[in-house]
Amino acid sequence: MNTTQYTVFHLSHTDLDGYGSQFITKNYFQNIRFYNSNYGKEIDERYAQILADIQNVKAEKSVILITDLNLTPEQAKNFEERLKNVKSSVKLILLDHHQSADECAKKYPWYFLDSSRCAAKITYDFFSKIYGEKKRLGRLSEVINAVDIWLEDSADFELGKVCLNLISNAKELNRIMFDDANTQYMFCLLQNVIKYTDKKEPHILLDDDTHSIKKSFFQNGGNDTLGNLVSKYNVEQLGKMKDKMTVFYKGYKAILTFNIGAVSVIGNNFLTQNPDYDFFMDVTSRKTVSFRANGKTNVSKIAFELANGGGHPNASGGTIAGFRDSFLYENVKNQIINLLKSKEEST
Repeated sequence: MNTTQYTVFHLSHTDLDGYGSQFITKNYFQNIRFYNSNYGKEIDERYAQILADIQNVKAEKSVILITDLNLTPEQAKNFEERLKNVKSSVKLILLDHHQSADECAKKYPWYFLDSSRCAAKITYDFFSKIYGEKKRLGRLSEVINAVDIWLEDSADFELGKVCLNLISNAKELNRIMFDDANTQYMFCLLQNVIKYTDKKEPHILLDDDTHSIKKSFFQNGGNDTLGNLVSKYNVEQLGKMKDKMTVFYKGYKAILTFNIGAVSVIGNNFLTQNPDYDFFMDVTSRKTVSFRANGKTNVSKIAFELANGGGHPNASGGTIAGFRDSFLYENVKNQIINLLKSKEEST
């Protein structure tokens, strides 16, 4: 398999092992797209997203690589069946270590299972045998392996624990809205981890430097607190993506976010930097919705009309009873657009 001949669509878990697997493939393939998922319904939504992207990019030869995610027998059957409807040539490869998928591994030749190694180590061993070893990547896979399958006697175990916390606590970016940026953030953290793998007491050094490593990703010029840097970065990301995140209600122009967090800070900063927008609207997985304005409209009235809520003219909230949670921003936006249209027609 030529690394330049194929376009790789890599779906992986949302933890250290999952992102570690993707960081490894990033160093072997040039044409690669990354997707991340937890278990359950999200895997199916991400797989559908990948199939749609394969059709859109019109890649003649593609590889769907799934790592650190075990499929149910129903999912495995469905995934294989749906490939028959894809016109281009697609290879499906799954590299995993969860013993619960033993039934799938025995049935499907594309399903590789080895419970003795974590997914990142399986991924590294798999591709290094084909394309050659990269020693620093190999060291990273050993560190991840030590903590993921809990090898307490390993010399890499303590460093692995720090890495585990580093990735699990990296919540600064919303991966649903900013999936590419979030992936790059995780890769930046892992790239920094490699620098510590051969140092004395690396777990202590990495733990001491974690805050600075995080800040380094968000810094663009001057220094500031991590919170301020993250807020600024989020607003910058929204500015780049605002065209596809814009919605309208009764002539008012708004930006729609999903689980953005820190709504007051990010919302007000965005509205200040983008005066052509009338209000900021953030929907959450819990069906709640927050509205922010900057004096251009009364969002307490909008909150009442859309979400049976209320509050202050510039800061209000409510609940959208019929909202269905999703793992794709486009699905969220379509629901809200339908809600806005129906409310406009009824008032």
